[in-house]
Amino acid sequence: MSEVQKIIMAVAAVFIMGFVLVSASKEDQTIEQMESAAKIRAVVAMQMMANEKCPEKIKEITGEQVYLTSETESDKETYLTLKWVGENAEKGGFKNASCTLNSSLGGISELIIDDKVIIKKKI
Repeated sequence: MSEVQKIIMAVAAVFIMGFVLVSASKEDQTIEQMESAAKIRAVVAMQMMANEKCPEKIKEITGEQVYLTSETESDKETYLTLKWVGENAEKGGFKNASCTLNSSLGGISELIIDDKVIIKKKI
Protein backbone atom coordinates (compact mmCIF):
# COMPACT_ATOMS: atom_id res chain seq x y z
CA MET A 1 0.00 0.00 0.00
CA SER A 2 1.32 3.43 -0.85
CA GLU A 3 1.52 6.29 1.63
CA VAL A 4 -1.35 8.14 -0.08
CA GLN A 5 -3.63 5.12 0.23
CA LYS A 6 -2.74 4.78 3.92
CA ILE A 7 -3.60 8.45 4.53
CA ILE A 8 -6.90 8.10 2.66
CA MET A 9 -7.78 4.99 4.69
CA ALA A 10 -6.91 6.80 7.95
CA VAL A 11 -9.09 9.81 7.05
CA ALA A 12 -11.97 7.54 6.03
CA ALA A 13 -11.65 5.63 9.31
CA VAL A 14 -11.80 8.90 11.29
CA PHE A 15 -14.96 9.93 9.45
CA ILE A 16 -16.60 6.55 10.00
CA MET A 17 -15.72 6.65 13.71
CA GLY A 18 -17.17 10.17 13.95
CA PHE A 19 -20.45 9.11 12.36
CA VAL A 20 -20.68 6.09 14.65
CA LEU A 21 -20.04 8.20 17.76
CA VAL A 22 -22.56 10.87 16.76
CA SER A 23 -25.28 8.36 15.94
CA ALA A 24 -24.62 6.40 19.14
CA SER A 25 -24.72 9.50 21.34
CA LYS A 26 -27.87 10.92 19.76
CA GLU A 27 -30.73 10.79 22.24
CA ASP A 28 -34.21 9.73 21.24
CA GLN A 29 -36.67 12.58 21.61
CA THR A 30 -40.04 12.07 23.18
CA ILE A 31 -43.20 13.16 21.37
CA GLU A 32 -43.58 16.04 23.82
CA GLN A 33 -40.06 17.27 23.07
CA MET A 34 -40.67 17.12 19.33
CA GLU A 35 -43.98 19.01 19.72
CA SER A 36 -42.31 21.64 21.86
CA ALA A 37 -39.50 22.08 19.36
CA ALA A 38 -42.03 22.40 16.51
CA LYS A 39 -43.96 25.09 18.41
CA ILE A 40 -40.77 27.04 19.05
CA ARG A 41 -39.80 26.82 15.38
CA ALA A 42 -43.29 28.03 14.36
CA VAL A 43 -43.12 31.04 16.71
CA VAL A 44 -39.64 31.93 15.46
CA ALA A 45 -40.79 31.68 11.84
CA MET A 46 -43.80 33.88 12.58
CA GLN A 47 -41.59 36.45 14.33
CA MET A 48 -39.12 36.49 11.44
CA MET A 49 -41.92 36.92 8.89
CA ALA A 50 -43.49 39.75 10.89
CA ASN A 51 -40.13 41.52 11.30
CA GLU A 52 -39.61 41.29 7.56
CA LYS A 53 -43.07 42.08 6.13
CA CYS A 54 -44.50 44.65 8.56
CA PRO A 55 -41.74 47.30 8.45
CA GLU A 56 -41.58 46.91 4.67
CA LYS A 57 -45.34 47.52 4.30
CA ILE A 58 -45.32 50.46 6.73
CA LYS A 59 -42.49 52.10 4.79
CA GLU A 60 -44.35 51.50 1.52
CA ILE A 61 -47.46 53.26 2.85
CA THR A 62 -45.98 56.02 5.04
CA GLY A 63 -42.52 56.51 3.57
CA GLU A 64 -41.04 56.14 7.05
CA GLN A 65 -38.71 53.37 8.13
CA VAL A 66 -39.62 51.75 11.45
CA TYR A 67 -37.04 50.05 13.60
CA LEU A 68 -37.82 49.01 17.17
CA THR A 69 -41.29 48.00 18.24
CA SER A 70 -42.90 49.76 21.19
CA GLU A 71 -45.10 46.78 22.05
CA THR A 72 -45.60 43.16 21.02
CA GLU A 73 -48.66 40.96 21.60
CA SER A 74 -48.96 37.27 20.82
CA ASP A 75 -50.65 34.08 21.90
CA LYS A 76 -47.40 32.25 20.94
CA GLU A 77 -49.26 30.02 18.49
CA THR A 78 -51.53 31.74 16.00
CA TYR A 79 -50.92 35.48 15.84
CA LEU A 80 -48.30 38.15 16.48
CA THR A 81 -49.01 41.88 16.69
CA LEU A 82 -46.20 44.41 16.48
CA LYS A 83 -46.79 48.07 17.38
CA TRP A 84 -44.69 51.13 16.65
CA VAL A 85 -44.81 54.76 17.73
CA GLY A 86 -43.93 57.16 14.92
CA GLU A 87 -40.82 59.25 15.39
CA ASN A 88 -41.78 62.06 12.99
CA ALA A 89 -45.43 62.66 13.92
CA GLU A 90 -44.86 66.45 14.21
CA LYS A 91 -43.44 66.57 10.69
CA GLY A 92 -46.35 64.79 9.03
CA GLY A 93 -45.35 61.21 9.77
CA PHE A 94 -47.54 58.59 11.38
CA LYS A 95 -48.30 58.60 15.11
CA ASN A 96 -48.73 54.87 15.65
CA ALA A 97 -48.87 51.70 13.62
CA SER A 98 -50.02 48.19 14.39
CA CYS A 99 -49.31 45.16 12.25
CA THR A 100 -50.79 41.72 12.94
CA LEU A 101 -49.49 38.58 11.31
CA ASN A 102 -51.59 35.44 11.47
CA SER A 103 -49.90 32.07 10.98
CA SER A 104 -52.94 30.51 9.29
CA LEU A 105 -52.90 33.23 6.61
CA GLY A 106 -49.14 33.21 6.23
CA GLY A 107 -48.92 36.98 6.02
CA ILE A 108 -50.20 40.29 7.31
CA SER A 109 -53.81 39.92 8.42
CA GLU A 110 -54.28 43.44 9.78
CA LEU A 111 -52.41 46.73 9.36
CA ILE A 112 -53.59 49.86 11.13
CA ILE A 113 -51.80 53.19 10.79
CA ASP A 114 -53.07 56.17 12.83
CA ASP A 115 -56.35 54.34 13.57
CA LYS A 116 -56.97 53.87 9.82
CA VAL A 117 -57.37 50.24 8.75
CA ILE A 118 -55.15 49.62 5.73
CA ILE A 119 -55.36 45.82 5.59
CA LYS A 120 -58.03 43.64 7.20
CA LYS A 121 -58.23 39.98 6.17
CA LYS A 122 -60.70 37.48 7.57
CA ILE A 123 -59.29 34.27 8.96
